[in-house]
This record gives sequence, structure tokens and C-alpha cells, in this order.
Amino acid sequence: MEDDGNGSNSTVVDTAKAERSVWLMKCPLVVSKSWQAQAAASSSSSVSDSPPASKVVVSLDPLRPDDSLQFTMEMAGTGSDTGNMPKSYSLNMFKDFVPMCIFSETNQGRVAAEGKVEHKFDLKPHNENMEEYRKMCRERTNKSMVKNRQIQVIDNDRGVHMRPMPGMVGLIASNSKDKKKAAPVKGSDVKRTRRDRGELEDIMFKLFERQPNWALKQLVQETDQPAQFLKEILNELCVYNKRGTNQGTYELKPEYKKSVEDTGAE
Repeated sequence: MEDDGNGSNSTVVDTAKAERSVWLMKCPLVVSKSWQAQAAASSSSSVSDSPPASKVVVSLDPLRPDDSLQFTMEMAGTGSDTGNMPKSYSLNMFKDFVPMCIFSETNQGRVAAEGKVEHKFDLKPHNENMEEYRKMCRERTNKSMVKNRQIQVIDNDRGVHMRPMPGMVGLIASNSKDKKKAAPVKGSDVKRTRRDRGELEDIMFKLFERQPNWALKQLVQETDQPAQFLKEILNELCVYNKRGTNQGTYELKPEYKKSVEDTGAE
């Protein structure tokens, strides 16, 4: 950014390299990280001493110059960061793409045109290295899914900062002007396992031998069964009292009540 003297800023773009041919390539993350590691390692040395990051090989059949053009790339990095990364890749060239230019910007705000995109490629490992590359991707995914939990020991085991001091609860409650209503305590949402239907029917008959009328909530507590499953059996065995002294309770149907009484007499 430069001041033009009138108090307004204008951006000056360096176009010295605007006509330079540039290749645009989409590459796997592991390749990009390998290049970044090499660039960081060689940043202290001069450009002439920096080793090449990779080598691109262009193959051409003289008899078919238009159809036989092939690009391959060989990685030059052999550091520990590459691990089992494949070294050979195929560059699939796109024939049709939107014309593009490459720009760069420094931390000081200097903008420069780096060139025009001449070729666009999609980088992928060779077929013989594809299984090795898939294995590396699976290992990377599994490693990212591992949660590293840590246990930290608290030096102050008295817990002074973790609980209110004696007498502070009542003091805060009495002086507080904006009292929040206590949230209602919800019942246990423990998932209950269904019993065998015949076994549960036997349990139900024994319960109705003990007393003739039961509320649904009482039966859920006694049998430890899901309420919906219990309702299905109650609708087959029992009558629901909608009014009277036993309102809101279930009692056995007459035909089942008689069989229960006969069983008790025996």
C-alpha cells in the first residue's frame, strides 16, 4: 500500500513476472507437508544449495506427439517426515480449464503477479503404490480419531475452590434478588430390557393375586419393564378403570380373574 499524496491508498501490483508460465497442481496433503518441511529445512541455506523437492518427467512418443504426452513426478525427499509416503506419482493434465493468473502477497502488503497458469494437473500415486497410499491414509485417519485424555492431579485436595464454604449457600440465597426456579428433577431414563412375554404374563398374574388393582406406575416399578410394552400386555389381560373408587388403575378381566381365583383356591 502506498500513499498517493491525497490521503488515499492505492495498491501497486508488480507485473514483472505476469507472463511467466505456471503449472497449477492439486496434490495430496502428505506431499504438500513434505515440501513444506523441506522448504523450512533449507530456508537457512542459499537457493543454490537447496536440494530439489521433486523431479517431473515428461514422456513423449514422437510418432504420436499429441496423444502420448505423459507427466510423472518423483519425490526427492527421504526424511523421516515422509514415512511410508509413495515416491512416484502420476500427473493427470486437464485440457479444459478456466484461464487463471497467480498472485502473491507479502506480510507488508506487497502484491505481485507470479504468472499465468499454463497447465493444470491432478496428482495421484501410481497404481502400484495405491494400496500403500490407502494404508497410510487409513493409519492417519485412525490416529486422528484417538482421543488423548490426561489426568491432572490437583495439589489442593481440600477442594476449597470447588465447593462453597459452610454458611455461604444460605447467605447467597437470602441476599439474591433474582432467584431462579429449581429445575424439576426428571425420573430415571434407564433403558429397560423386555422380558419374555409369557414370563411377564406369569409375573402379572402373581401381582394381581397380591392385590386386585394396580396403577401403571406401580407395575413399571414392580416388573422393571418399559411402560409401552407393559401397556400392550395390560390391554390384553386387564380392564382400565376410568371412574369410580379405583379410577386410574388396572384390574384383570373377568375371565382371567376367575382363573386366578381358581389357581389360588388350589
